[in-house]
Amino acid sequence: MYPSGTDDSISRLVAEYSPMLLRLACTRLHSPADAEDAVQEAFLRLLTASPRFRDAQHEKAWLIRTTLHRAADIQRAAARKNVPLEEAAGVQTEESGLLAAVRSLPEKYSAVLYLHYYEGYSIKEIAKLLGVPAPTVGTRLARGRERLRRLIKEEIS
Repeated sequence: MYPSGTDDSISRLVAEYSPMLLRLACTRLHSPADAEDAVQEAFLRLLTASPRFRDAQHEKAWLIRTTLHRAADIQRAAARKNVPLEEAAGVQTEESGLLAAVRSLPEKYSAVLYLHYYEGYSIKEIAKLLGVPAPTVGTRLARGRERLRRLIKEEIS
């Protein structure tokens, strides 16, 4: 059981973090249903693993990392099935071209780009959330932007 042990604390966490975690999962997954699954699995893991957190920032970072890991698991499982998600669902998802381009990047770039530009986190904050050094985040941002720039140029040409 979650260490705080109260339904109120769990409800608070879900209400506070679900929208942000869902947006983050959507950057990796093409299906909103899969993104919801990733977020739900992250909260389920919170309940079953009973991790201890130093503070709210540590708690948030753990939820972000766990959601990204669950999204990657779902993505790998879908790739093993070898069927495009849109084809399997029978629906073509609509999204902005930029978000689609961000999604197509490797996770280490798309996650930092999303957290920086869509959620407004600084490099230091992203480093804490993802548990990597700040210079690594800066490098991933720069490389992610460069890859995004090349990808957009290719699509325009």
